[in-house]
Amino acid sequence: MLVDNAARYARAAMVLAALVGLALIGAPAASAAAKCPDVEVIFARGTDEPPGLGVVGKALVDALKPMVKGKSVNTYAVKYPATWDFAQVAVGANDASVRVQTTAARCPATKIVLGGYSQGAAVIDVVATSPVAGLGYRAPLPATAVPHVAAIAVFGNPSARIGQPLTRMSPDFGARTADLCNTNDPICSPGQDFDAHVTYPQSGLVKLAAQWVTAHVQPRKTD
Repeated sequence: MLVDNAARYARAAMVLAALVGLALIGAPAASAAAKCPDVEVIFARGTDEPPGLGVVGKALVDALKPMVKGKSVNTYAVKYPATWDFAQVAVGANDASVRVQTTAARCPATKIVLGGYSQGAAVIDVVATSPVAGLGYRAPLPATAVPHVAAIAVFGNPSARIGQPLTRMSPDFGARTADLCNTNDPICSPGQDFDAHVTYPQSGLVKLAAQWVTAHVQPRKTD
């Protein structure tokens, strides 16, 4: 009986060793996946766009990457319905804020960039201007997370139409924000050209935003 038990223990030890070996083999890949990027772009898409960064968000990232050559750029698409039920903006704001807080805690050296288009811009407005919870927004940014956000770029922001662009509304982020409105875009201005709202990548404003972001994520030159 003692011999049988010893044999069983030996086999169990061999199986355990094999499992440990497999874990070690997989460890480098897991470590690589968890590596912190130099820049993370957290972007909220516009109304009716399918899940993901959206057309404007993708264009921003594509324009940004060559401008910050040598830096790694990660992206995060804010998770929210982006339907015509605008009350769901709070869902996106919660998700974006939690992502900022998680990234700041896990990767304190990562430069975080917030962005949004149309309804997605409203999502970012909430994150950048609401220090307290309310109206479905449950995850306001703590003061400790604010310095980790290097820049904000929003496009077709509905609040700009009523004279409240994010640059004016946010004492914390206003100076780091590019609130961009295409000429005669009716969502962010009194204009009547709806085509202007859906042509941000062609307008030159996405490139301008990428330049703005680049200036804020690069190390500052000292005399």
